[in-house]
Amino acid sequence: MKYNPDKHHRRSIRLQGYDYASAGMYFVAICTYQRQCLFGAVVDGEMQLNDDGRMVSDEWIRSRNIRQEIDFDAWVIMPNHIHGIVVIYPPNLSQHSVGAHGRAPLQNVAPQRFGIAYRKPRSLSSFIAGFKSAATKQINMMRNAPGTPVWQRNYYEHIVRNEESLQHLRQYIHNNPLSWQEDQLHPDNPSKW
Repeated sequence: MKYNPDKHHRRSIRLQGYDYASAGMYFVAICTYQRQCLFGAVVDGEMQLNDDGRMVSDEWIRSRNIRQEIDFDAWVIMPNHIHGIVVIYPPNLSQHSVGAHGRAPLQNVAPQRFGIAYRKPRSLSSFIAGFKSAATKQINMMRNAPGTPVWQRNYYEHIVRNEESLQHLRQYIHNNPLSWQEDQLHPDNPSKW
């Protein structure tokens, strides 16, 4: 179905006017398509990754290696989502000085309003899009299922603004496997959304 702005009213969940390429720390949660448990299981409070989960872990780490403007703090892969704290460094501390991001070269065109969204180079959305694309490609090649969705369309983010918030998020990530049965993303629990 072609995008029709009169019918389709997608609203951004991002903080209006905030530059997500700004140096800082961002907590993200990326969920699987229809919250399917694709990446393994929690056993006795510990996440046990399956082949798909190991592939996601490898792509997460590989993302840091190809995008030298980012790093990771705490992160965990769960059966149907990944949580992580993504650190974006200022451009002068990045080893990349060219105008490209991930797998997409810089283009001298105005951002698109409809269709494929423009992603600012070295931004959080650029990283997430590249990570999701690479992980999907690898997983679908491994299970011989080209075109099969792996991820939900969007992702949740929270700008980490102070040390107290950072410590709270680190603890949440660390405890996520221990509290899996009560997690709002557990498939047996009703969704808040």
